[in-house]
Amino acid sequence: MDIGKLLFKYRSYTPIPFLIIMLLFSNPNIYSILLGLILVFFGEFIRMWSNSWTGSETRTTSGVGATYLVIKGPYAYVRNPLYLGNIFIYLGLGVMSNALFPYVQIIAVLFFFLQYYLIIKEEEKFLSSKYGNDYQDYFNKVNRFLPKIKKYVNPTPVQPEFSLKKGYDSEIRSIQAWGLVAVMLILIWVIRRY
Repeated sequence: MDIGKLLFKYRSYTPIPFLIIMLLFSNPNIYSILLGLILVFFGEFIRMWSNSWTGSETRTTSGVGATYLVIKGPYAYVRNPLYLGNIFIYLGLGVMSNALFPYVQIIAVLFFFLQYYLIIKEEEKFLSSKYGNDYQDYFNKVNRFLPKIKKYVNPTPVQPEFSLKKGYDSEIRSIQAWGLVAVMLILIWVIRRY
């Protein structure tokens, strides 16, 4: 099996080793908690905005696919806003934990960039074959990870409706997962402080 497809299928589980290390070696303080929460909330904002366009379709693990070539909302500025949001969330939790700082955080960010790069290559093959010239134009004008200032516009591809409810319904599990970790880190800080 191709590594990109394998990582796509198990992408929800790859953060677990980092979470275990963060919890075992956590050394949070008020500054790491506050800065980390800012990063986490920023990442979640990006994810919520993205999923308000795509919905739960992004949750599939059975294989790469897409009903629409979404180019609105955050997708008009960066091709992979969900993965970018994830990186901010993981980095934020790493900063909150202050575990083996900055080594765990740097290694985690590099790992997730590599993982997402390999996954994105698979997604790009699919999107190119399904959407042809529309995707190629989008690919050429919008970056994978580094957002552009200028909004991409192409009236040709049919777009899904924006729905905050759709975004929230898709994001509730992510919010619960990172929320649980954040609460655990805050409790560790409180217990060690008092």
